[in-house]
Amino acid sequence: MKDWQPDISKGSAPVYERLVTALEGDVRDGRLVPGDRLPPQRDLAHRLSLSVGTVSRAYVEAERRGFISSHVGRGSFVADRARPHSSPHDTGPLDMAHNVPPLDPAERWIGEGLSRVRQRADLGTAVNYAPPEGLASIREAGASWLKRRHGVRRAAADRVIQCNGGQHGLALAFAALARPGDTILCEAATYPGIRTLADHAGYRLQGVAMDERGIDPEALARCARETGAKVLVIIPTLQNPTTITLDAARRAEIIEVARAHDLMIVEDDAYRVFADAGAADCFADLAPERTLMVAGVSKAVAPGLRLGFLLPPDDEDVRDRLLLGIRAFGYSPPSLGGLVFSQWEQDGTADRIADDVITESEARTQLAASILGKAMAPPGAGRSLHVWMPMPMLDAQRLSARALRASIALTPPDGPIVDAVAPSGVRLCLGGLRARDALEQALRDIAAMLSPTGDSAARGII
Repeated sequence: MKDWQPDISKGSAPVYERLVTALEGDVRDGRLVPGDRLPPQRDLAHRLSLSVGTVSRAYVEAERRGFISSHVGRGSFVADRARPHSSPHDTGPLDMAHNVPPLDPAERWIGEGLSRVRQRADLGTAVNYAPPEGLASIREAGASWLKRRHGVRRAAADRVIQCNGGQHGLALAFAALARPGDTILCEAATYPGIRTLADHAGYRLQGVAMDERGIDPEALARCARETGAKVLVIIPTLQNPTTITLDAARRAEIIEVARAHDLMIVEDDAYRVFADAGAADCFADLAPERTLMVAGVSKAVAPGLRLGFLLPPDDEDVRDRLLLGIRAFGYSPPSLGGLVFSQWEQDGTADRIADDVITESEARTQLAASILGKAMAPPGAGRSLHVWMPMPMLDAQRLSARALRASIALTPPDGPIVDAVAPSGVRLCLGGLRARDALEQALRDIAAMLSPTGDSAARGII
């Protein structure tokens, strides 16, 4: 076994990324050579004072990039041929870590959809810089999408601002409403991309306790009072990772607290298209004076379009700061992907893809429920791209490590955790596996790992 001791002390990137970088550098510099056996994840985690989940995540990413290969029962080894630029679709562990929609619908329609884009009279505009708010046709498509598929009554083209996907939208929203060093409130367990943004820009994240209905209003009021925070970011529908959907009463309570403590609300509405009929109104309609909505098309149409939309409050200062951020970080939003979506919104292709994604997601959610049973929390809608299995953190880390040894990559359990009061568990993403039968087998393997009397030993995954 190679007595490998990586140096992860430098840099501000997440720890797992620093570990991957160290591994890649040692391979490149010859300190690790093809065939070298790497330390077991638990041993390396102990030596580096890290969680097993963090090391597992690094090993999965290194395998995806082609630097190592993992074999059930044998361990992880430096690969014979390093492939630093390997594709996300290369062979490796089954991906249940990345929250992507089933991609077959978009791939099925993209050829026909693009053929129509070629005939657009405004296609030539895509080769020039766009205004910072985006081209008018793209903003019109965005307003239509938000109104029809997200149920946002106040969505209008003159209010909507185009951005480069939801993550970019969150970065712009934070920069418009806060300064480095400011505290931003969020759910105690939240989308890991929010943590990445805070780490990068120097915001202080304060997690707010949650209950079975979502973020706790009393805890929110207490955190706002104690920290002086003026921004709350919240995922109200199919919350990531817990899948909780806020009911109307809980939304009203949160708005009451926000108004009492002058909190601006950043509403991350990534999963609204999957909500059940009759779901509660968006914060953008319920509290328009203090809500900045971020929404996109990645989860229901195609992540590769990198297209999102901002709906700010009717506050010129906030709007100006958003546009300044676009100029500062990218000068203008990309037009080509936006024109593709604009065409798809006009001719019905976007709805065809989204409807197929929703149908497939519902089938996958039902499949997960039938296999995992009571180990899975009932999601806040009849279909979801991810499901949540609540369990103690130590159990979650053990499950993640066992799954990786069985070549199933799960979301690292500590990835969503912002505060010690956060619910712990394992998020399973259902869209990354192309074939439903592959997903079914992976879910059955995970279910076996949960049961001490199951067949996990026979599969060599404990």
